[in-house]
Amino acid sequence: MLRYTNYFDTKALDPFTLEKGFEAVRYEANSGEVGYYHLPLSSQSLVEELESVYHEIDRRFNTIAIVGIGGSSLGIKAIERLLRPSTPNAKKLIYLENSDPITIMSEMKQIDKFRTLFVVISKSGGTVETLSIFKRLIVSFELTLENSDQIYIVSDEDSILSHFADENHLRRFVIPTNVGGRFSVLSAVGMVPLTLAGFDTGAILQGAQNFLDQFWNRQEEHMLQKAAFYVTHRDQYPMNVLFAYSDTFEEFGKWVVQLWGESLGKRNRRGERVGLTPISLIGSVDQHSFLQLIMEGPLNKTVTFMHIEHSEEHLMVPDLSLHHLEKSDFINGKSFNDLINAQCQATMQSVLQSGVSVDEIAWKQIDEGSVGELILYYELLTSLSGALLEINTYDQPGVEVGKKILADYFQK
Repeated sequence: MLRYTNYFDTKALDPFTLEKGFEAVRYEANSGEVGYYHLPLSSQSLVEELESVYHEIDRRFNTIAIVGIGGSSLGIKAIERLLRPSTPNAKKLIYLENSDPITIMSEMKQIDKFRTLFVVISKSGGTVETLSIFKRLIVSFELTLENSDQIYIVSDEDSILSHFADENHLRRFVIPTNVGGRFSVLSAVGMVPLTLAGFDTGAILQGAQNFLDQFWNRQEEHMLQKAAFYVTHRDQYPMNVLFAYSDTFEEFGKWVVQLWGESLGKRNRRGERVGLTPISLIGSVDQHSFLQLIMEGPLNKTVTFMHIEHSEEHLMVPDLSLHHLEKSDFINGKSFNDLINAQCQATMQSVLQSGVSVDEIAWKQIDEGSVGELILYYELLTSLSGALLEINTYDQPGVEVGKKILADYFQK
């Protein structure tokens, strides 16, 4: 469970704006135009199917190599990073994403051909980084394609990658056509590698569905307030900072940046450029870098503080006083969890006092249900904000321009 608190003025928000946002996302869900709303339920059967073959996969493979980029990898990395401490025996996950030859070579050195399951993920089926790396893996590890049981494909039903899989009799999983890549982590994109790695994906989906039910039942009004505040104050606060107090949130922050940035940076129905710039920070590290800008720079940012109230690690600061270093003795005998939470609270109070608009997300503890809940929280918040901005939240025309220029560059 998570606790959500808005510290900005919600009383001044127009009730009509809140209703407009809610009705817009309810229409998206009911019409079937946008499919991620249904994934917490529809993916349960996929998880059950995967669990039925888990023991065979577990016997043969100790590593899963994920070949995918952006929406095909960021969500998986976020969930793994959050749940790895409580699931230490899950299989090793290797991510082959960027077309950086240094990184590709480094990751390939970790691969044992005979003990690795390769999962190739591309919604469009034509992602150049993904296909190029896949070709490199085929050649470097002399992978057999025909009827291979160590290559899984995840893609749209009618994509060129799906046709390739069918022609070679590879096992493939479908990303629903109405689910965009950056909203797809609860589909086969995330469920296939995470389930086969040994994570409790059923509990993740249940946590997401529970939160979705609460939202439809109007028990999560704080989300409507937050989206309405962001959009109606976007000229004053064009930047949104997620200040997360745990290193385990680093990959989640990257997922939020893609979800928020690629969904909300658009031209609206009147052709105006709109958007809310996402920034992801980690506390307390970034108290020593970006915080100064928040505190005394332009008042053009909102800040979400996120922290874990109870950590599974009960690591203590020793009751040790060192000559000349007595300045920090006030924390002696306390836990590091107490320290990082106190740093979060102190920073949040100082930011509030400086006039910045703030909200808070507090985890009771990190578990599968809470992870699923927070994924749905940010997906819904993105959809609400996009609806109020009067944009198409789910396309990315600006990205497509660069892809075309890249193809033209190599065809000269």
